[in-house]
Amino acid sequence: MPYILAIESSCDDTSAAVIHNNKILSNVIANQLIHKEFGGVVPELASRAHQQNIIPVVDAAIKKAGISLNELNAIAFTRGPGLLGSLLVGCSFAKTMSISLNIPLIEVDHLEAHILSHFIKDTENQEVPEFPFLCLLVSGGHTQIIKMNDYFSMEIIGQTIDDAAGEAFDKSAKIMSLPYPGGPLIDKYAKDGNPNAFHFPEPNIPELNFSFSGLKTSFLYFLRDNLKINSEFIEQNKNDLCASIQSTIVSILIKKLTKAAKQTGIKSIAIAGGVSANSGLRERLQQTGINNDWKIFIPKFEYSTDNAAMIAIVGYYKFLKNDFANLDATPYARH
Repeated sequence: MPYILAIESSCDDTSAAVIHNNKILSNVIANQLIHKEFGGVVPELASRAHQQNIIPVVDAAIKKAGISLNELNAIAFTRGPGLLGSLLVGCSFAKTMSISLNIPLIEVDHLEAHILSHFIKDTENQEVPEFPFLCLLVSGGHTQIIKMNDYFSMEIIGQTIDDAAGEAFDKSAKIMSLPYPGGPLIDKYAKDGNPNAFHFPEPNIPELNFSFSGLKTSFLYFLRDNLKINSEFIEQNKNDLCASIQSTIVSILIKKLTKAAKQTGIKSIAIAGGVSANSGLRERLQQTGINNDWKIFIPKFEYSTDNAAMIAIVGYYKFLKNDFANLDATPYARH
C-alpha cells in the first residue's frame, strides 16, 4: 500500500505530511510569525517564507515518518483555493519531486481536504462519518453547508453571500485592537465573559445562506458609540464583548445548520475548517446534537487548521482511484 508525501501551502503555513494507507506517519507545520506585525497575511511575504520553509519542512516530515524518499509512491499537493504565490511554491516543489522520483502527482482541493480530514484514522476503532452527511465548513475565507454524498461527491446547499465567519471573527478582533490572528483571542477571552452581556442583530437571510457583513458593521458602530461615552469601554468589557460577538456568530451558524439537517433529514453532522477549532462552536454543536439526536463529528484540533495531513488523506483516496494530475496543473486562487 502507498506511502504518499503531501504538501500544503495555500496561505501562511508551510506543511508536509506522510501517510501510509490512511494512517498519518508525520505532520509537520511551520508557522509564519512575520504577519503579526502587519495585522494580517501579506501575500508576498507569505510566498517568500514558503520558499524558505518548504525544504526543511519536507525533510522533517520524511525523517519523522521513518522512510526514505525512494519509498514514496506519490506526491499530493494543494492546488487551490488560496494565495496564488503561496500555492505556486508548493505546486512547483511537488512537480519537481514528482519528476525527480518518477512518481505520480495528485492535486487536492483545499476545502475538500478540510472535510475529508474526518477520515484520518489515528486509532483503529475511530468512528468516521457515514455518507451522506452534512458538513459545516467554516474558515477565514469560506462558510458553507455541504452535503457529502461520497468522498468526491459534494453538494453545496448553503453558503455566505458576503463575508465568511472566520473573517467576522478576525475583523471583530481587529476593531477591538486585538493582535492578529484575532479569532483565537476572541475565543480565549470569551471563556471568561458573559455571552448575553451585549446583543447584536442576526441577519435574516433566505434559505440556508449566511451573511456576516452587517454583523461586522453593527459591532463597529456599537463600539464607536460606546467609546464616545467611555474611552476605556473595550478594555473594561473585553471578555463580555468577545463572548457576545462569538455567541452571535455561533448562533447564526448553528441555526442554519439545524435548518439544513431538518430539510435533508440527515443526522450525521460534521464541522471542518479553521473556525471548527473555536471552543464556543464546538460546545454549541455538541449541545445541539444532543437536543436533535445528531451524530456529531468534530476534527482533532491539529486537523482543523491548515495542515498537510488533510491533503494526505485526500491523496490516499485519489491514489486508490488512480486519479493523478498532469504536470501542467496550475494553482487556482478561488473556485
